Amino acid sequence: MTDLPAYRDLPGGRAWGLWGDNDQIGCLNLLTPERIAAAARLVSKGAVFALNLRIDRPDPPLYGRPAAKHTILGAGTNGRDDFLDSFNPQSSSQWDSLRHIRHPRDGWYNGVSDEQIVSGEGGKLGIDVAARRGIAGRGALIDISRSKKFDYTKTEAITVGDLDAALRAQKTTVQTGDILLLHTGWLRWYAKESTPEQRNEMSDRNRLQTPGLAATEDMAEWLWDHHVAAVAADNPALEAWPPREETGGFLHHRLIPQLGMNIGELWWLADLGDDCASDGVYEFFFTSAPLNVPGGVASPPNALAIK
Repeated sequence: MTDLPAYRDLPGGRAWGLWGDNDQIGCLNLLTPERIAAAARLVSKGAVFALNLRIDRPDPPLYGRPAAKHTILGAGTNGRDDFLDSFNPQSSSQWDSLRHIRHPRDGWYNGVSDEQIVSGEGGKLGIDVAARRGIAGRGALIDISRSKKFDYTKTEAITVGDLDAALRAQKTTVQTGDILLLHTGWLRWYAKESTPEQRNEMSDRNRLQTPGLAATEDMAEWLWDHHVAAVAADNPALEAWPPREETGGFLHHRLIPQLGMNIGELWWLADLGDDCASDGVYEFFFTSAPLNVPGGVASPPNALAIK
């Protein structure tokens, strides 16, 4: 853990085999017991920030995904049950598992075959792998919304230089094993300022444009060389959308199948960002309990930041 190779020392930008030929959790291996225990000691004032959106937001869902329908059963009885119909775990706040994206040249993370990406038990790289271990450790917020202004209806890439400048302004450092959270302000804008016409337009993946991380190799290098355990943001795709060849391609390809790094999207980070700006503390204890769905591709994060 103390001698992780630099990004440029990874063959083809791949971290395959680094944690063993059968590894299925990738960078989550960095969440060692020692790091988790140290992160727990960051709690000082008992403030808890829930990072999940309502399960029916955004509305309408982005990328043409279905909206969940909630039904309560048991009218006229002393008890109630309920269920969700058409529930897509990627329609709201989410973790992408390591089976979410296949690299067009290299394939799935750590050499997993297409035949091993199956529903239910027996496959590999499902969200259930992360769910069975749980995710906990030091969280660190980069509030890029306070150092960079965006037009939230346009594609704009956040560069490595932008991240470094925001960290300097916050007086924050990124440590090995961090769950790194990026607050762009997109979701606050969506919830409080966007119009119904804009929300309808953004539900079409061919018309959606948002700021986000640059998809460049130097962004993947920055994240790897800071040795983060996972990265999440409050925008639809973590990276700037849509991905374009002239802006670096698709960051998902570099992070998920090549580096084994889970990606979080559409997380509610506005309240946490306000608190961090108020007290100047951008680190916290972080926990997440994904749904234990055998072979699942994604899950609501069920994430908390505790300060």
